[in-house]
Amino acid sequence: MSAQLLLMQDIWKGFGGLWANRGVSFDLLAGEVHALLGENGAGKSTLMNVLVGLYRQDRGRIFLEGREVRFSSPRDAIRAGIGMVHQHFMLVEKMTVWENVALGMEGLGLGLKREEVLRRIEEASRRYSLEVDPKAHIWQLSVGERQRVEILRTLMSNPRVLVLDEPTSVLTPQESEGLFRTLRRVREEGRGVIFISHKLREVMEVADRITVMRGGERVATLRAEEVSEERLAELMIGRKLRLEYSKPSPSGSILAREEVLRVEDLRVEGDRANLAVDGISLSVRGGTILGVAGVAGNGQRELVEAIAGLRRPLSGRIYLLGKDITHAPVRERIALGLSYIPAERGQVGLVGDLDLVDNVALKDYWKGGLSFDRRRFEERAGRLVREFDVRVQRLDGPVKNMSGGNMQRLLLARELSSDPVLVVAVHPTWGLDVAATEFVRERLLEERGKGKAILLISEDLEEIMALSDLIAVISRGKIMGILKPEEADERRIGLMMMGEREG
Repeated sequence: MSAQLLLMQDIWKGFGGLWANRGVSFDLLAGEVHALLGENGAGKSTLMNVLVGLYRQDRGRIFLEGREVRFSSPRDAIRAGIGMVHQHFMLVEKMTVWENVALGMEGLGLGLKREEVLRRIEEASRRYSLEVDPKAHIWQLSVGERQRVEILRTLMSNPRVLVLDEPTSVLTPQESEGLFRTLRRVREEGRGVIFISHKLREVMEVADRITVMRGGERVATLRAEEVSEERLAELMIGRKLRLEYSKPSPSGSILAREEVLRVEDLRVEGDRANLAVDGISLSVRGGTILGVAGVAGNGQRELVEAIAGLRRPLSGRIYLLGKDITHAPVRERIALGLSYIPAERGQVGLVGDLDLVDNVALKDYWKGGLSFDRRRFEERAGRLVREFDVRVQRLDGPVKNMSGGNMQRLLLARELSSDPVLVVAVHPTWGLDVAATEFVRERLLEERGKGKAILLISEDLEEIMALSDLIAVISRGKIMGILKPEEADERRIGLMMMGEREG
């Protein structure tokens, strides 16, 4: 039997009189992958932040290889051999990738050579199948690319205990398999991995044991071979979860099967003056979901920003219900029925310092001319809060204080309540727990059922395959092929993501 590498014993941690962790005990054996599951707010992140020295527990003890430890900072935890890849990035945006990596490399001092860091990044990138541009600035990178930098930076510190928070969300299936092989190698070397993920299938594949948390408490710790995906989901949310989604045919809609969006030979420049979108053509009809699958940084962001009117194309055409909107202003696109759910809900979709009512009014305030009828928007906001189950104590508080799941519900409520003809949804379940993910997916399918056209951009291949009527695979700014879900499998799509053109 493997020796105990880590023990967190009876951990309590509170904020303002509310307990985020209530007597949680968690252990990690040498040479195992231990998965940690739970909804947003279940206490997972708080527990891990205590472990890595970001928080100090109010009660409880932590033992590393039998010796009690207390960390005053993340640096203490790193020196003790504990590394964590956070879901929310810990990167300096104005610095380059290699400079951020250098900040995390212990013991090299001020004489650190740029060429040496670049060489090590190249080696680690090749070893873990995580492609990044070491000379790019962080601000130039997509959300997915930034996460890959975090993964590389942590793996390069060679930790004794490795904590991974949603590490595969930006990887192809082949890259995920490569990461899993790496984790198994880490396990064989006697180190321990704490693996946090909302993807039940991959947890079942990679984990030896699984701990489920709910409401700040540990609900159960089980061996992976002793439990099913359905049982894990039920333990997480306290009820049965919908794991499969039906897609009935749209009925009674004049949009059904009509071409709503057409993109012709579109070319768009990226932030680094590169050709990010290279001659893409696609079509989305009413009552269908076109899923675009690909690894982050392959042109998805530039494509949707061109469609939404946030980035000017170099060439090509974009049509909405037959009208050329290639150079139309954003307000005209909104008036024609385009709704946009961006990946960065707190930076692009919503204004964090404004309250819920003002955020609901953002797209429609101008329709009242020079006057702003706040009472009308308060009534609308209250109705949307009830309809979309947005959990908020007051309507006049800043939305930046809301949880990620509730921010996403608010964004969906505003975008879908405008009766759009086209919904452009980018990573709509990014960072959400399983219950919030279920809610978002059901709402998108409802819109499909009403005959709306949906362009779904996601790096979650399970999500793409579950919701889409057609799947377009993108690689380096080009469409490698378009498949029906019943024709696709993860290996086939993964090869296309890596640049292998279909047919």
